[in-house]
Amino acid sequence: MRQRFLRRWILALLCLSVGGSLTAQEEKEAGLKAIDHEVVRAQMDILAADWMEGRATGTKGEVMAGDYIASMFRLYGIEPYGDLHMPPPGRRGRPAPENGLFPARSYFQNIPLVEYSPGEEQQFSVVTISGGGESSADFAYLTDFSVRPGNVGLTVNAPVVFAGYGFADAKGGYDDYRKLDVNGKVVVMLAGFPGHREENSPAWLKFRPEGRSAQYALERDKILRAEKQGAAAIVMVRPGENPCSQWALTPGADAMKASSEQANPVPKATGRMALPGDTLTGNIPVFTVSPRVVERLFSGTGTDLAAFEKSVATTMQPLSQLLPGKSVRLKTTVHSRIINARNVLGFIEGENKEEVIVVGGHYDHMGQSEGFTWNGADDNASGTVGVMSIAKAFAATGKKPVRSVVFAAWTGEEKGLLGSEYFVRNLPEGTRVVINLNYDMIARDEAGDSLGNQAMMMYTEGWSDIRKVTEAHLTKYGIGLDLTFRPSSGGGGGSDHAHFARKGIPIFYFMAAMHPDYHQPSDELSKVNWNKMTNIIRLGFLNTWEFANRKEPVLPAGGSGTPEMAAP
Repeated sequence: MRQRFLRRWILALLCLSVGGSLTAQEEKEAGLKAIDHEVVRAQMDILAADWMEGRATGTKGEVMAGDYIASMFRLYGIEPYGDLHMPPPGRRGRPAPENGLFPARSYFQNIPLVEYSPGEEQQFSVVTISGGGESSADFAYLTDFSVRPGNVGLTVNAPVVFAGYGFADAKGGYDDYRKLDVNGKVVVMLAGFPGHREENSPAWLKFRPEGRSAQYALERDKILRAEKQGAAAIVMVRPGENPCSQWALTPGADAMKASSEQANPVPKATGRMALPGDTLTGNIPVFTVSPRVVERLFSGTGTDLAAFEKSVATTMQPLSQLLPGKSVRLKTTVHSRIINARNVLGFIEGENKEEVIVVGGHYDHMGQSEGFTWNGADDNASGTVGVMSIAKAFAATGKKPVRSVVFAAWTGEEKGLLGSEYFVRNLPEGTRVVINLNYDMIARDEAGDSLGNQAMMMYTEGWSDIRKVTEAHLTKYGIGLDLTFRPSSGGGGGSDHAHFARKGIPIFYFMAAMHPDYHQPSDELSKVNWNKMTNIIRLGFLNTWEFANRKEPVLPAGGSGTPEMAAP
C-alpha cells in the first residue's frame, strides 16, 4: 500500500515537472472537481439498495457495505488504518512478509459487541399494602407489559416513586428529582415533558424540545438521568395511549412486502448492543405497561395523572412523590451473545503524522423486519458517501497534507454510537485528534424548505474560527446553502461527534433535515436532494482541506477544547 502511495506521489511530481507546479488553489479546485453528482448517486445506489439488507450492525448487510466502502478507499489510493494483523506463516513457520512489509494493516477495525435481547421469563407484579394486608397483581408478559431489559437479568422488590416526567431543565428551574430519593426504587414516569399535551401552555412554551432531533433524544436522556439517580427500574407511562397493539401477533406478517405506503412499521427488535465492560452501566430495565397496570400502580395513592398533567402545565411545579403502600416485584431474563462488527478506516498520511483530523459518518442502519427493508438512504448512506467523497477529493489533489486525515465509516451508531466510542477509546498512542467532522443525514429537506437549500452545522461553542471558515467558503465558492449555525457547549448529541466532543476535541457536524421518514422504510433514494447533498460534501471538503493544511495550530489561541487525547 505504501508503494502505491509512493507511485502516486511520483506520478504527481512528474505531472508537475511537465505542466508546471500547481498552486494551492489549483490543488483545492482539483479536489472539488472530484466531488460530482454522478459518483455521489452511484455510491448511494449501492449503499441504499435492497440487497444491502438495511446494513444492521453485525449482519451480512453491514459486512457487504463495509467491504464496499473499503474497496472505494482502495480504489482512491487511501491507505488502510484498521487493525494490524500478521500475514499467514511462511515456510518453516516464519511470518511471510506481505509486499516486504509486516505486520500489515486492514481497512477494518474489528469491534466485539455484546448483543442483548429479552429472555423467555419476564415477571412484573404490583404489590399493594392496605388495611394491614398485602395483595399482589401478577401481570402477563406481552399482554400487560413489555420490557427492554438491561445487560443481565435482574430480580427486584422495591418501593415505587412517581417522578413526574423524569424531566429536568436547569435553566428553566425545573427538576422532577428535586428532593426525591429514587435510589434503589422503581421509578414511574410519564412520557414527554411538562405541558407536552397542553400546547401553548406556559410549560409547553418553556420546555418544548426544539427540532425533531431534540424530541427523539428526550426519552433517551430521561432514562440516562434515572439511571444516574440510582433507579432500579423504570416504568414508562404514556397517557392516552394503549401499547397493547404493539404486542399483537399479525398472521402472515412475514409475507408482507416492504411498502412506503404503510404508516410507521416497527422493526422487529434485534436486541440492544453494548461494548463489553467491567461494570453494569446501562443495566436499567425499562417497562412499558398497559392502562390497567397504571391503574393498579396509582389506585389508593391520591395521585391523579390527568390532574397532575394539567397542573404542571400551568404551575411548572413538580409533584414527584413516593407512592404510599405500593411496591413492585419484577424479574427479567436476558439472552446475550458476542458479535463482531467493524469500523472501516482509511488514512492519508500528512507531514505531521501525530496530528490527525477525523472525517466520519456511520454506515449502519436498521436492517430488515417483517418483509420491510430499512434502506436508510439519508440515514446514513448519505453521510457515508460524504466521507468517501472527501477521501476521493483529498487523493485527487495530489498533495500530501500538513496533517494526517482519517476517513471513518462507523458501525453501531444506531445501537448507541458504539463504533465511534470504540475508536476514541483505542486511539493509537501519541496520536492527537485536532478536529472531527461528522456527517449524519445530509440529503433531505424539511417540510418548510421550499428552496431545498437549508441545512444545519453544529460546531464547538467558543471556537468561532470554524464558523468564519465556513462562511468564507460559502461566499467564495458560491455554495447554495442556507446554513443554520448551532454552537454547542457540551459533549452531548445523538450522533458520532459526541464522543469526540466529550474529550474536548472541536467538532463540526452537518445535518440537512429531520423528516417523517426518519427510521422508516420510506427513507429511500427517490427522496434525496442530490444538489443539497453534494453541496454539503463540497463544503465539508473545503473546511477539512483548510484545517488539514494550516501551518499554524488548528485550534486558535483563545479557542475552547482540548485537542489532545491520551491513549487509554
